[in-house]
Amino acid sequence: MIPKIEIATPEGIQAFQMQKLKKQLVYLKQHSPYYRDLFKRCNIDIQKIQTLNDLATIPVTTKTDLQENNDAFFCVPKTKIIDYVTTSGTLGKPVTFGLTEKDMQRLTYNEAISLSCAGIEKGDVVQLMTTIDRRFMAGLAYFMGLRKIGAATVRVGAGIPELQWDSILSYTPKYLIAVPSFLLKMIEYAENNNIDYNASSVKGVVCIGETLRDQDFKPNQLSQKITSKWDIQLYSTYASTEMCTAFTECEAMQGGHHHPELIITEVLDDDNKPVQPGETGELTITTLGVEAMPLLRFKTGDIVKVHSQPCSCGRNTHRLGPVLGRKQQMIKYKGTTLYPPSMHDLMSYFENIDLHQIVITTNNIGTDEIVIKIATLDTSDEFMDTIKDHFRAKLRVTPKIEILPQEELEKTVFPPMSRKPVTFIDKRK
Repeated sequence: MIPKIEIATPEGIQAFQMQKLKKQLVYLKQHSPYYRDLFKRCNIDIQKIQTLNDLATIPVTTKTDLQENNDAFFCVPKTKIIDYVTTSGTLGKPVTFGLTEKDMQRLTYNEAISLSCAGIEKGDVVQLMTTIDRRFMAGLAYFMGLRKIGAATVRVGAGIPELQWDSILSYTPKYLIAVPSFLLKMIEYAENNNIDYNASSVKGVVCIGETLRDQDFKPNQLSQKITSKWDIQLYSTYASTEMCTAFTECEAMQGGHHHPELIITEVLDDDNKPVQPGETGELTITTLGVEAMPLLRFKTGDIVKVHSQPCSCGRNTHRLGPVLGRKQQMIKYKGTTLYPPSMHDLMSYFENIDLHQIVITTNNIGTDEIVIKIATLDTSDEFMDTIKDHFRAKLRVTPKIEILPQEELEKTVFPPMSRKPVTFIDKRK
């Protein structure tokens, strides 16, 4: 299921996107209180936007803009909304998104072509190991996309290794959709209960919420830790509520594929200028075809690199590399710039660390401090020195390590109302 536009020439893709963008700008001017006011305040004539490069004449939209003016982004009356979802905001209060019937159809199409990238086909059985409730868009998107493909879904939800294995053994799914670190819990449960996981029906996992690859697309520590035991294919996917779009790896595993019929992407530096080819920057998106809450030049906060070479799968769309980190989560520690994913990857190296959580604070002289809380049975000084040596070798710095009982750490990593594990806490002023 490869849409024709995704195998078109780069020139054809740009022309196609420009046609859709012109329609989107007219729609925003007519229906979006926020963007109508923005165009007026900034004297923006949308008729002068004739190329994708002309987007640079329009100010970016930030997460703070979205949170402070949430209702002004709605382009339809509330009576047309058929589903509400929320995403976290920068000011503490969640941002509300609404979807119309048209938006739901677009979301379904997005997930169908995205999951097809990972090889899921009609007739496959897929076990959904993420929540579909709690105002969570992703779980709903996966379910609807699988229906459109014609695959069968086993809706188990998050957690509970015993129930996951019971469902795998009962319904023989070919694919799972899961947070990759939870797969380690699945392996541990299987080994403790004499389940031959390599003889199971599972051949691949579409992984969400955590990075699987280094910037050169080689498997990172977490990915290696899983596949060194369980002989399965791991496919990385990247998405967000604001984008209503996913970037999923194909069998080449060289980055998540862009869907040009759904979204325009830019990668910008700190001055909101396009980065040079091959450089990292903040992913900035313009949604196409969204009816209720379309976004124009929205800065996602995610630091990425774009790869533009044609893919061996036949798609000519560009691909997003692994997210280096979130801009607001960048850490300056002892003169070194760090992002949480690199530290999470290092913690995955140690098999006898059962759980970890990174906590960032500001010290009394105004600089960043890092404490990594861990649950482990090995509390020896030698093991602590090994962790610090590994950090020093890979990241050139050594954070403070704090050992906690697993039961205590689980309370903060898995809070009752969270939709995903909380492995990073930012307490900086």
